[in-house]
Amino acid sequence: MNVFKEIPPTAGFPFYAKDFLSLYKKQSYGNSLEDDFKRYLGGSYVKITSSGTAGLYLILEGLKEISCKKTVIIPAYTCPSVALAILRAGLKIEACDINSHNFNFNYQDLRAICQKNNDILAIIPAYLGGMPLEFDILKKIAGEHEIFIIEDCAQALGATYKGMKVGTLGDFAFFSLARGKGLTIYEGGAIAINNKEYFSIFNKKLEELVKSDFFSESLKFLELLGYFVFYRPCLFWFVYRLPEIFWNLQGRHLKAISEYFSLDFPVHKVSKIRRFIGHLGFRRLEEEIDKQREKAFLYMEGLREIKGVNVIKESPDSRATYPFLTLIFDDPDRRQKILKILGNSGLGVSELYTLPISDYAYLSQEFSNKHLLGAHYLAKRQLILSTSIFLGKKDIGRILDILSSSLRG
Repeated sequence: MNVFKEIPPTAGFPFYAKDFLSLYKKQSYGNSLEDDFKRYLGGSYVKITSSGTAGLYLILEGLKEISCKKTVIIPAYTCPSVALAILRAGLKIEACDINSHNFNFNYQDLRAICQKNNDILAIIPAYLGGMPLEFDILKKIAGEHEIFIIEDCAQALGATYKGMKVGTLGDFAFFSLARGKGLTIYEGGAIAINNKEYFSIFNKKLEELVKSDFFSESLKFLELLGYFVFYRPCLFWFVYRLPEIFWNLQGRHLKAISEYFSLDFPVHKVSKIRRFIGHLGFRRLEEEIDKQREKAFLYMEGLREIKGVNVIKESPDSRATYPFLTLIFDDPDRRQKILKILGNSGLGVSELYTLPISDYAYLSQEFSNKHLLGAHYLAKRQLILSTSIFLGKKDIGRILDILSSSLRG
């Protein structure tokens, strides 16, 4: 038994030696990854960015050329880096509560915010866990108030809603290609613009803001090589669990769980080499998603008879990618007990985000609404189960056995 065995908590795509060998055979890398996205999304304007956060920031900078409105609505439970992208663009944030049993907006609250505030520039729905939201309601509300929709597809490349791919439903979209986010180039992202009227505006804005950075790109390529080496259960402990232990000993819990972000995120061009590596991974996209879904359904089958816990599932008219499966426990104390057991098991069990967006100390001054009941409810009761390629049926069985015995006890 390897005491350092650690399965990644999310289903990032692994790299294979043949991916790197292909670099030496290719004469010209071109814009292959952008072309992949364009074909996949049906002809949208697409640009590869240095991160998903940078992608959102660039979209907002472009929108400032189109509208004088200054407020952006985000879910009360989402990645803190979304808020930082908005702040860096010089805009205001309004948090809208979510349902307590899934990631959808509380649409009654969303409608009330839009009716009260005529300064809303955009709404950013987040497809957490690769889960499309009830988009028809969102689109109706946004249309009534002439508000742009920016889809947060950071965890959802490949998901669909009513047969349409996420990233094509709203006006704009951004994706993450960071480590652990499925298709990856270690750190990167993509933006998609679905209205041809805005293509030239954004093209000019990106030329203005996105510059080459040889040092940063060289570092990212070295980190990409490190990902190739360490992204496997026998070594992942050293780059995932060990830093977590270190930062916890320093008393920096948010840093330990990778939920501390800075306004100073990089915005630079992504090299053709890294884009070509992403292109090689894109060919496996649907195959990898099918594997993730298979593991998610294995969990769901085993959880049917276990009381005290519910699963956030895709709706009948959508297809989620399930880079992980999200559970919501009836009892937050019982959830905390299970997290202590499974969180240290090496089986890829973890949390999503520990707090509602308004409760992060480095963001709290930006939010006046602290009564986000749905977000608080979910934050205290959520737990995620990995659907990593490294997770086997025996591992899933062990997780289900521990959940069953812990909830009975």
